[in-house]
Amino acid sequence: MAKSPGEGKKPGEDGREDPYRRPEGVSDLTVEALGSLSKALETTERARGHLYSFHQLTGTADLELDRTVALLRRAGHQAWADRVEREILGRNVIPGHWTFQVVEAYDRTYYEAFKDLEHAAVQELADGRDHLYEAELKEARRTRNHPDHTARPDSPGTRSPISPFT
Repeated sequence: MAKSPGEGKKPGEDGREDPYRRPEGVSDLTVEALGSLSKALETTERARGHLYSFHQLTGTADLELDRTVALLRRAGHQAWADRVEREILGRNVIPGHWTFQVVEAYDRTYYEAFKDLEHAAVQELADGRDHLYEAELKEARRTRNHPDHTARPDSPGTRSPISPFT
């Protein structure tokens, strides 16, 4: 049976300061709740990335319309060139907004508030220590004394990132 993240040896038991060690008095449920909040924020980060993709793809399509209009004119389709230029080129994606404004509104209205709330929760509930859930999950799942399962990058026995043979 797999260990839950809070079970077993905790990070930092070698005596060195460990920013991922759970502060005294922080419960398993608190660590799990903060992990869930972090996961939700990470999902929001991905959504924001898709929003930037939407912004860039829409902008790329709009710039390609310049070529479309020129080709239609060269092909003798003046009315179609005029129609593309008038109806689509430079058009708002939602009333009054180009995509950069959608991204800005998302950031101001939702993303920044979410990011600030998650940061405040970690500060207050976990003494500012990020990713406690993941750190404890890593500790529960790693294989002891294996060079690719060390607790930290500077742990004895850690393989060099440049050469796996050192």
